[in-house]
Formats: sequence, C-alpha cells, structure tokens
Amino acid sequence: MSLTALQLIWFGLITILWIGYFFLEGFDFGVGMLLPVIGRGEVERRMVIKTIGPVWDGNEVWLVTAGGATFAAFPGWYATLFSGFYLALFLILVALILRGVAFEFRNHRQSPRWRANWDRILFGSSTLVAVLWGVAFANIVHGVPINAAHDYTGTLLDLLNPYALVGGVAFAGLFLLHGAVFLTLKLSDAPLERARNVARRLSWPVTGLMLVFLSWTFINAVRANDTGIVPGPVPLAVLVLLGVVGPLMASRLDGWAFICTGLAVALTVLTLFLNLYPHVLVSSTDPSYSLTISNSSSTAYTLGLMTIVALVFTPIVLVYQAWTYWVFRQRVTAGEFNLPAPLRPRKPSPDQT
Repeated sequence: MSLTALQLIWFGLITILWIGYFFLEGFDFGVGMLLPVIGRGEVERRMVIKTIGPVWDGNEVWLVTAGGATFAAFPGWYATLFSGFYLALFLILVALILRGVAFEFRNHRQSPRWRANWDRILFGSSTLVAVLWGVAFANIVHGVPINAAHDYTGTLLDLLNPYALVGGVAFAGLFLLHGAVFLTLKLSDAPLERARNVARRLSWPVTGLMLVFLSWTFINAVRANDTGIVPGPVPLAVLVLLGVVGPLMASRLDGWAFICTGLAVALTVLTLFLNLYPHVLVSSTDPSYSLTISNSSSTAYTLGLMTIVALVFTPIVLVYQAWTYWVFRQRVTAGEFNLPAPLRPRKPSPDQT
C-alpha cells in the first residue's frame, strides 16, 4: 500500500477515534454539568452519578488511544500540537483528574459539606473540559501562529479568539444536551422527568449555538479552502438532528433522541476534520507553514505496521465496550440507595423486668 493511502487511512482512523471519544465522553461531561440541576437531594445525585459510574473511565480510553495514534502516525502534528497547546491541554488534564477524584472521593465521608464540595468540582471540571475541547478543535481548524519550522509562536491568549470561544460554548452546549438525553435512558421517576424537560428546553438554544458555530466554520472553509472539500450538507444534518430532539422528547421517544444527539456529535467532529483535510494543523502566519498529512506523518513501514495492529485489536475493544454497556443497561432507581431504617430498641420481656 502506498504512503499516501496509509496517510489517508490514519487521518480517517484518528477522526473516528475522536468521534468515539466525544460521543461517549460527551454525555459524561453533560451528566457532570447537569448534576446540580437533575439531582435534588443526595439520593437523586447518587442516581445521576451512577448512570455513568461504571463506564466513565472506560470512555476516556478513547482519548488515550487518539493521542497515541496521533503520536505514532503523525509525530510532527503531535509535537507541534502538544507543545503549542501545552497550557490548554494541561488544564484539560487537570480537569479530567479532578473529575476522576470527585467520582471516587465524594462518598468517602458522610458530611453533606464534603459531598457538596466534590459535586461542585465535578460540575466545574466537566464544564471546563467541554469548553476547552471546543476551543482546541476550533483553533486547529481556524489556524494558529506557526512558523516555517512548525513551531508554535503564540500564547494562550491567541487561542482565546472569538471563533474559538464560540466553539467552546457550542461544544459545551452540545454535550449538555447529549448528557440530558442520555439521562432519560438511565434514570427513573422524578429525575427522569426532570432530565426529559431539560433536554426539551435545551434543544432549540443548542441548535442556535451550533448554527452560529457551524456557519462560521463554513464561511472560514469557503475563504481558506484549497482542496474542494467544503462539507455543507454535513453541518446542515447536524442542525436538523438537533432541531428534532425537542419534539422527540415531548413524544417520549428518548431512544431516538439519543441517536439524534449522538449523530450530531459525530457529524460535528466529522465536519471539523473534513474542513481540516489535508491539513492537520493550519498556520495563521503563512498557509505554506501549515502541517499536512504529508509533511507530518511517519514512514510507510510504521503506518503499515500500525494498520495491522489496529485491524487486530480494534474489533476486540469495540466488542468489549459494547458488552460493558449491555451489562449496565438497566435504569437507576432510588431504591438502590435507600438506607436501612434504624433498628428500634427491643422492649425488655416481663421475665427480664
């Protein structure tokens, strides 16, 4: 197989890995952001957390795999991205660590204040990660200052441009809606109805946010396009999918609504990668300084060996993760967290008196 074909395959595989990560971790982030809204009281908050408790750490494996695949397949992309976005990615890492600690530590004490503090950390870290991922990917597509040596020459403030901030808010809103719809599949009783109402109310505002972000992305693609790939129908499909979530929620078609939000997440990521191709990191300094799949990839031997490994192990991972979700498919009920009633002291028998 030619080097060009292998480069194209691995650009596509990395796209799929990011789609998988945002599809799965997207509703994880949304659940974390919705914890104080859906969970009224300790029992309901435990219900919300348990919906993702068995799977959240497995979902993060997709991030590790995407990073590892980028390092092996496109080391030039990895080097520039992780050096230029160092502080932003460090903040994402810290927030991900805090999320994991919050999941594990909140129930180590019975103190309401202790749990409330960890719940705030879970909410804040989930929100921060969602926004920062949107900022990062918007910058990758829009362009960042890179010189002829492929070194990042900007600062953190250069990453916080208007388009990137809109992308961050749009990603957070999309994950919020995705998480709310996911909760309708996992919760019961009052929290279920609350999640359904939140999802119904979020549908149109999130659609509006994505309309602004995707329109801006489309305009940038038309202006800077040099490949002929301007995926107009794909972002239109995203808007249609998000727009029908509200009516589906009103009709209690929760499963179909989740399919729509999941496809919206997947097509949003696909839109960004299609706009990016054949670049992997655009230079705002000079288009000729941009990194492409050609000038940042590994050798044909490395990519070929990686392809064989991916063909062997990827199906195994997919089957295992699907099995995990099947095992934990049941709805979470409040009865799982009811504390036993305190034992009443026994009255002494007449003989004992």
